[in-house]
Amino acid sequence: MADKIHPSSKQFTGKPNPNFPASKPRPVYRPQALRNRRSCCCRFCLWITVLLLVLILIAAAAGGAFYVLYRPHRPSFAVTSLQVVQFNLTSSNQLNTKFNFTVTARNPNKKITFGFDSVSVAIDSNGVDVGHGLIPAFVMPKKNVTRLRTVVAANGRSVEDSSGLKSDLKSKKSVPVVIRLDTKVKVKVGSLKTKKVPIRVVCKGVRVTPPVGKAVTTASSDDVECEVDVRIKIWKWTI
Repeated sequence: MADKIHPSSKQFTGKPNPNFPASKPRPVYRPQALRNRRSCCCRFCLWITVLLLVLILIAAAAGGAFYVLYRPHRPSFAVTSLQVVQFNLTSSNQLNTKFNFTVTARNPNKKITFGFDSVSVAIDSNGVDVGHGLIPAFVMPKKNVTRLRTVVAANGRSVEDSSGLKSDLKSKKSVPVVIRLDTKVKVKVGSLKTKKVPIRVVCKGVRVTPPVGKAVTTASSDDVECEVDVRIKIWKWTI
């Protein structure tokens, strides 16, 4: 005997159940595209690294070849003479000075010529500016020695009571001074010329004795050391 099937009292109306919201479609995952991007980035970084290494090797090889061919050396400077014509301080703390300054410049290179702009000369003692002078522009050929002369002077320069220079002048002892030369130089190697580069020459170890009356004294410059520094300016800093 066949069983009878009784239809359910709940009929399907075709509407979704409100208790279960419709699911959103998931984004399609494409791993192959990400792999391609990473591969391109790695290749780009690798080529940049290789290019930088090649440029560094080329620059090092060029610098080594230049050094072997030309054996470059910096020009040297030495204080030849510093005569003190006047070095006194008035009762109102006004400083008056006059120096006859001679410096010897040497170019030890066989294949390099130096061209100097005008040279600014400054002398200071205990942090006090005691005179300024100027040397005209000049050229130093290969294996050349040049003597340069100028007058360094100051008139009516104020000196503070607490300055060490004032006490040194009152004691009538020898006074230590520092000489600074500032200029720009360009280098010529064959037909090649470089741009002008600022340099500073600092000479320490000089001691002067203030003269009495019209007598002229000569500074002691036997142990003077002059250092040549190339001054390269990067943005706001000078190296």
